[in-house]
Amino acid sequence: MAQTAFDKSERRTWAGQADAYAASFAKLCAYPVPALLRAAEVREGARVLDVGTGTGTAAAAACERGAKVTAVDAEPGMVARAAQAAPEADVRLAALPRLPFADDAFDAVVGNFVLNHVGRPRETLKELRRVTRPGGRIAVTIWQVPPAAGQALLGRAVQRAGVARPAHLPALAPEDDFPRTEQGFVALLGEAGLLNGVCDPLVWGHRTTREEWWSGAAAGVATIGQIVTSQPPGVIAEIKEHFDSLCAEFADPDGVLVLPHAALIAHGQV
Repeated sequence: MAQTAFDKSERRTWAGQADAYAASFAKLCAYPVPALLRAAEVREGARVLDVGTGTGTAAAAACERGAKVTAVDAEPGMVARAAQAAPEADVRLAALPRLPFADDAFDAVVGNFVLNHVGRPRETLKELRRVTRPGGRIAVTIWQVPPAAGQALLGRAVQRAGVARPAHLPALAPEDDFPRTEQGFVALLGEAGLLNGVCDPLVWGHRTTREEWWSGAAAGVATIGQIVTSQPPGVIAEIKEHFDSLCAEFADPDGVLVLPHAALIAHGQV
């Protein structure tokens, strides 16, 4: 299946961003990994695929459990970082919606937020099901919608500056989207043919600094970063002013930001 306009935009968005992501948003995205591995029943000797591995956090954690881990990502910089983080894993360059593996190749598949970055989430889950053996488990995470207050911080700063999403960053096609709720996520798993689908919310306060959080946006990481960096310097400065003002809502007495985030973790059986 051909890549969508959304898929192509994601490839451009993440090109060359591995280091900036590792220095900003990677620690946030690592939080669900223990729960993700538990949901997929990753254990010693299991053949595990970590799809959209990013900097390799889930792959490394699965290796620590004694699993036989394969990890893939569409961005070469991420592949290089993941290979360093999980030297025992087989880390490869590969892009959804098609994976270079045989049917039934894995006992478990995990995808940490990868469904947020694909143009056809249903087809992606069907592909993950294809490479998972009968009886195997698939566990995936997405960001909840509407977002928690901490997740919305950068977006609020952008809105206060009067900035709209640029045309070169296409949104997911309506026919490919799904409700980012517990019920909507379970329904998506069922539509992809997974059995016994379960979804649980995951809520936490991410501790970071103002400088670290702004650095991701300032470097163009993710969609929010692409929105920020596509603006003229004066507008970027205005966004930064609004960001600094809004940070006061989340700062503890020491000035550390505690940003509430909410994700959904779902799992099903093949």
